[in-house]
Amino acid sequence: MWKLSKDNVLVISDTHLPFERADYLDFCLDIQKRCHCGRVVHIGDLVDNHSISYHEHDPNGQSPIDEMEEADQHLAAWFKAFPKIHLCIGNHDSLVDRKGRTVGLPKRAFKPFRKIWNLPSGWIDVFEVQIDGVLYKHGTGFSGRYAHVAAAERSRQSTVIGHTHSSLGVEYIVSSKDRIFGVNCGCGIDRKKYAFRYGKDFPRKPVLGCAVVTDKGQYVQVFPMGL
Repeated sequence: MWKLSKDNVLVISDTHLPFERADYLDFCLDIQKRCHCGRVVHIGDLVDNHSISYHEHDPNGQSPIDEMEEADQHLAAWFKAFPKIHLCIGNHDSLVDRKGRTVGLPKRAFKPFRKIWNLPSGWIDVFEVQIDGVLYKHGTGFSGRYAHVAAAERSRQSTVIGHTHSSLGVEYIVSSKDRIFGVNCGCGIDRKKYAFRYGKDFPRKPVLGCAVVTDKGQYVQVFPMGL
């Protein structure tokens, strides 16, 4: 049995269930094993909620209940693979609450996110989490190729985000007083699924991958997944 280290954190990004790449779960498990990651963070957008999105959605796609039921089936494999996770709530994860506010319904009219998706007790849902001085959050509000740099500079600490899909990388930022890094850990989506048809003509395509923060937040690596 391979030994895990709590000093090493696997960061999974933007799965958008049920529209994830079929082999992304196995890829993340392989990276966890290779890097001996004893902690796991999902950086957000666990589910897609395409059918209730504010953006244009495919009228030939699944109904909300059908999409949710398929996402439930996919979630079962993720729950089994990763019994303990810090899940940073993303903008797609928040769509139910956002829709409620749009139509003027109070929060008490809706189930909490974790009850909607039956998250196991080992999955801790938060908007952001700090581990060994590194800030992990989805990245809502940041955009562009260097969103991760802006996020780190804004918080003035090492920061890991997802959200933008088309970036995977690390930037170290040094001042006269400190050294921090910004990380974008890509995504795990299947861009051929109808939920992502909006991007078919974009020149920059989604970058599949994940990240690993090691040595109690001192170093970071990114791992691109095959096309």
